[in-house]
Amino acid sequence: MKFINMKKVLLLIFLCGVYAMTSAQTPQRVVCDETCKTETGAAVVKGDGFAVVSPVGRGTVQMIEMAPRLTTLEGKTIALVGGSFMARTTHPELKRLFEKNYPTCRIILLDEIGSAGVYPAPGVTRRSKDEFQERLRSMRVDAVVSGNCGCGLCTPKEVGSCIAAEYIGIPAVAIAAPTFTEQVFYTSTNNGVPAPRVAEYPGAFASHTNDELIKNTREVLFPQIVKALTSPITAEELARSAKSNQGGLRDDIFYGTFQEVNDHFREMNWSDGLPIVPPTFEKVSEFLRYTDKKWDETVAVLPVAHRNTTVWHVAVNGVMAGCKPEYMPILIAMTKAMGAGSFRRTLASTHAWVPYCWLNGPVARQLGIDCEQGEINEAANASIGRFMSLALMNLAGYYIKQNRMGTFGYPMPWCLVEDEVACREIGWKPYHARLGYQMNDNTVTTCSTLLWGNNMAPSTTNPQKIMELLAWDITERCQFALGSGKQFTYRTILLTKPIAKNLATKYRTPFALEQDLIRTARRSLNERVFANYYANPGSNPEERHPIRNWKGHLTRTEGASMTPTPVWYDTPETEIMTIPTMKEDMTAFIVTGDSSRNKVQTMPGGGFETVYIELPRDWDKLMQERGYKPISEYYLK
Repeated sequence: MKFINMKKVLLLIFLCGVYAMTSAQTPQRVVCDETCKTETGAAVVKGDGFAVVSPVGRGTVQMIEMAPRLTTLEGKTIALVGGSFMARTTHPELKRLFEKNYPTCRIILLDEIGSAGVYPAPGVTRRSKDEFQERLRSMRVDAVVSGNCGCGLCTPKEVGSCIAAEYIGIPAVAIAAPTFTEQVFYTSTNNGVPAPRVAEYPGAFASHTNDELIKNTREVLFPQIVKALTSPITAEELARSAKSNQGGLRDDIFYGTFQEVNDHFREMNWSDGLPIVPPTFEKVSEFLRYTDKKWDETVAVLPVAHRNTTVWHVAVNGVMAGCKPEYMPILIAMTKAMGAGSFRRTLASTHAWVPYCWLNGPVARQLGIDCEQGEINEAANASIGRFMSLALMNLAGYYIKQNRMGTFGYPMPWCLVEDEVACREIGWKPYHARLGYQMNDNTVTTCSTLLWGNNMAPSTTNPQKIMELLAWDITERCQFALGSGKQFTYRTILLTKPIAKNLATKYRTPFALEQDLIRTARRSLNERVFANYYANPGSNPEERHPIRNWKGHLTRTEGASMTPTPVWYDTPETEIMTIPTMKEDMTAFIVTGDSSRNKVQTMPGGGFETVYIELPRDWDKLMQERGYKPISEYYLK
C-alpha cells in the first residue's frame, strides 16, 4: 500500500501541472492505478491512457539583450538595405520621406553599404555578415531598415541584415508583406533577437503598380518604420519569445487518452495534424536498442531553429511516425542529412520544395522497404517519409506559415529505394556506389523536389530517342513553372528498369548519359526571356528594363548561342539561339519503381546530401530476434 500511495502522490503532482524533475537514469513514470482525471478533466480508466515524452529538441541559441530604441531620428544615420521585391521603388521613396520629415538625418542606400545576407548558424562564419557589421560601425549607422520580405527565401536574407545590426546594438526594422511578418519574427528569434520589429506592407509587392507602391510606402510603411525605430521594446514583446527548457529530456510531459494525446500534440504544434503514435517512454526505449549511440548523444544541431537533436529525440519522432524500431539507424542518418545546407536551403520557399529521400544498400532489402510499383505508399516507405515530416517540425523547427511558406502547401515527404538488383542486371552502379561508397554500404540521401507525378513513358526502345525525350522533359522541368527561375537546378531522374535497360545499350554509365543530355537539353532563348521577364520570381523587371534589354542580359549571362534546333521544336529553322539547362553534378539518376512499366520521372528541386547508415555491432542478433534473415544474405557482388 505504501508503494501505491507514493504513485498516487506523484500522479497528483503531475496533474497539478508541475513537471517532476528526475535523474537522467530514472525518468518519472505516470500511471493511473484506478481512475483519475487528465488535464482536460476527462476521466481515464487504467490502461486507457498514455504518459508521453516531448518530441522537440532543445534550442541552443541564447537571446541577446537588445539596445534601446532611438528617441528621435533627427541627426541619425539610417541604412536602407535589401533589394528584394520592388525595393528599387520603395526604398528611394523612403529616403525621400526620411529627408523630408527629418532634415538632419543621413540616409545610406544598399549600393553604398551592402547587406548581411542570411544570418549564419552558430559556429558558422559568413564573410558577408562580418563585413556588413564592420561597415555599419565605420559609417556610424544608428538604425537599419531592410526589405522587402515577400517570399520564403528572401525573408531570411533581408532579415539577416536586421539581426546582424541588432547584435551590435543598432535598432532595426524589416519590411514584409502580411503573410511574411510571422517569418520575420520566427527567423529573428531563432537567431537570438527576442523582440524583432516589422513594418507590414499591405499586399503583394510585385502585383502592385509603381503608383500603388509609392502610395503605400508613404501612407502605410513610413509611419510604421518610424514607430518601430523609436518606440521602446515592451515586456509583452519580450514575453512572446520567452522559451523554457524545463525538466529532463526523458520526462513525461503529458498524460491522456489516445485522442487527448493527439489533440495536445496538435495544439503544441508537435504534429502534422494526422494521428500520431503516442511516444511513451517504453516505445522510445525500444528504438534505442537499434543503435550503439547513447540516448543523449547529439546527432545534429539542426537549423533553422538550431535545436540540439539527440538520439532520444530521433527515436521519439520515429515512434510518432509509426516507424518500426529497427528503422532507427536509417532515421539517425536521415537526421544528420537534414542538417546539410544543400538539402534545407530551399525549404522555406513559397514555391514549396517537398523533401524526400531514397535508400541504397542491403539494409533496405533486409527490412523490406519497397523499390517497386507504388513504393512510396508501402507502409515502411510511408512511415519513413512521415518521420521526415515530423522531424522538419520538431527537430529542425520548420512550421507552416512561420518559415515553410509554400503558397499552396506541401504534399507529405516520401521515401524511395533504388532497385540495385536491376542496376546490377543492366550494368550500372547504383547511386551510392557512383559517389564512392562500397556496393554493400548503406546510405540515405535527402533532397527535395518542386513537383511529383506526371511521368513520361517512352514508347521507343531506341536509346538515342529516349535520351532526346528525356532532354526535352528536362528543358520543360526547370526551376519554377515555365523555367522562370535560375538557369540551372538540381534534378533527380527516376528510371524504371525497362527504360534504364534500353538506355544502357548505348550508355555504359549514367555519367555518359548525363554528358549527352548536357549537350542536348537546350532551350530556346526566346522562351527563356519571356518566362524570366514576365514570370520573374522576384521583382518585376518591366519597370526598369525593356524586354529587348533583358534578352541581351540573358544572352550574356546564360551562355546563349546558335545551335542546331532541338528535334522537339516545330520550326523550319535549322539553327536557333538556345541556352543550356543542365550542367555536371546536378543530376541524380535512380533506377526504381515498377519493373513492368516504361516510365521516367524528372524532378527538379534542391541539392542532395548522402549519409552513411551506421548499423549497431549486434545488428544480426537484433534482427534475428525480429524474424529477419542476416544482412549478408542481401549483399550484392
